[in-house]
Amino acid sequence: MPAGQFKLVAFDSCADGLERMKKAAKEYVGPYGFGGGAVPLAERAAAQDTAAGSSAVNKAPSYSGTNTHEAGVDEPDLVKTDGRRIVTIQQGVLRVVDAASRKLTGELDLATSGDRDQVRWGDGTLLLHGDRALVLIRGGGYASRADVAGPAGTSGARLLLVNLSGAPKKISDYELDGGLVDARQIGGTARVVVRSSPRLEFPYREHGTDKQRLIANQRVIDKATAEDWFPRYTVTTGGKTSKGLVGCDRYSRPATYSGTSMVTVLSFDLGTDSLGDGDPVGVVADGDTVYSNGASLYVANDQRWRVMPRLQQSDREPKPEDEVTEIYRFDISQSGRPVYVGAGSVQGWLINQYAMSEWDGHLRVATTSGRTWGASPKSSSTVYVLRLAGESMPEVGKITGLGKGERIYAVRFAGTTAYVVTFRQTDPLYTVDLSVPAKPRVAGELKITGYSAYLHPTEPGRVIGVGQEASDQGRVQGAQVSLFDVSNLDRPTRLAQHHVKNAYSEAEYDPHAFLYWPAERLLVMPLSVWERDRSSQGALVLRVGDTAISEVGTVSHRSNQPGQGMIRRSLVIGDELWTVSDSGLMATQMSTLDTRAWLSWS
Repeated sequence: MPAGQFKLVAFDSCADGLERMKKAAKEYVGPYGFGGGAVPLAERAAAQDTAAGSSAVNKAPSYSGTNTHEAGVDEPDLVKTDGRRIVTIQQGVLRVVDAASRKLTGELDLATSGDRDQVRWGDGTLLLHGDRALVLIRGGGYASRADVAGPAGTSGARLLLVNLSGAPKKISDYELDGGLVDARQIGGTARVVVRSSPRLEFPYREHGTDKQRLIANQRVIDKATAEDWFPRYTVTTGGKTSKGLVGCDRYSRPATYSGTSMVTVLSFDLGTDSLGDGDPVGVVADGDTVYSNGASLYVANDQRWRVMPRLQQSDREPKPEDEVTEIYRFDISQSGRPVYVGAGSVQGWLINQYAMSEWDGHLRVATTSGRTWGASPKSSSTVYVLRLAGESMPEVGKITGLGKGERIYAVRFAGTTAYVVTFRQTDPLYTVDLSVPAKPRVAGELKITGYSAYLHPTEPGRVIGVGQEASDQGRVQGAQVSLFDVSNLDRPTRLAQHHVKNAYSEAEYDPHAFLYWPAERLLVMPLSVWERDRSSQGALVLRVGDTAISEVGTVSHRSNQPGQGMIRRSLVIGDELWTVSDSGLMATQMSTLDTRAWLSWS
């Protein structure tokens, strides 16, 4: 189908919806269930100032928020601050620290005897609004999928609302079948995206033939009811528990679908004392990548996790239908339930949410298509421009052929410009002019060794890249930070580079780990160095000048347990740099990096 030409419609009735999904699922199911096996959720997930507020009266000092894609659109992370307090979550324990006194003022173990493993090891993150913290837990590590024969089971996306006005207290608990994809917060409203699958128990026949297994699985689908198909939720507030089933009238469907997955968008007012039912709305489809600019919420359905394993095993080229990414758009400009607006599609796979950007009535999308594996990859990348036209998103322009034989490692859209990094042996940094949506063009190209995995625009005409240096043959050689001059799109140049051999940074694959503080032109990121005779972990602090990068120093945490001293995040409050690890929280003087306080979690 042409890029962008894609629509969703509602079911005629609940009975019609169930029968349509069962019919689609029967065509998709195989002798061993749906697809090729459960996919770890962490492998499918992919990350300016925070929108979180405060109920206190006194003005907070200047502070940094979570590094997010779009200003004013907050994203869940393992630490949040409003300038007065720091709220963190590690292994199911929420802690509150007063920034002025540098003391721990509250601690709450969110786990109970029945859910301790899920909460402690479920990759918890936070959103913050005034005196409320929303804790988001992906689940037990796997998306809820009926992919394989046997009990389908669900890990359950879990949301916990915590009151921070006094000692931290859990006041509402929400659980929905499925796995958490991602969430966004605008003001006091959180939008949470969950992916789920029907709860079907396919029998396992050890000695049966594939035909017998297929027939048995199709019978299971025939017997399924709406209660088996649509996600269930449980809400506990004030000691009272209520349960429900998301209604079929809340879902739209594409013209073709497998019936094996649903994406549900939940909305929560963080200013209340109860999470309620989440006012759900959704799509009968899969979903992996979430992007929002504040007015719109996009969920992209990238098929690579379904098709990539079998393509790599057989070392064959993907078919065009294997590479279609469907994108669903919801209007979230008003509080309350999101309004489904339209859908579109593009050819290729997304690297993460930074591959999408809405600007001036258009959605720009960067993808890689073709075989990216093997000795002779036949891949290339494309930047599409889709027009937001009611229920559809027609393609109005595209630029193709970027990085032939390579794949995208980083994308950043800034106004009418796109910066695209592809890599196999060298790193072409492309500057793409999108000022005329119908006629995008490659303005410039810079070929250097290594690559950037995250791009961060700073002042006009400057972009920072974080990634890996590499040899001329493409062998990585350690973490690197580059400063690019993009003031002339036709001739991008690298002004400076800081290289640490045998090192990597979490900021390469999670932008939340990256901090840039413009007032002091400080860049802070986690750094792990692994060498034959030594290893070290800490936070690297750099100063980014007009044409140079200089090292200010490093911050390290002490720990008695291997790995717990690894610094994960950093933030600024006033003149102090705070760093967070699983072992504790440290405050340092920003100008000297002298330690002012150390709060150990043990």
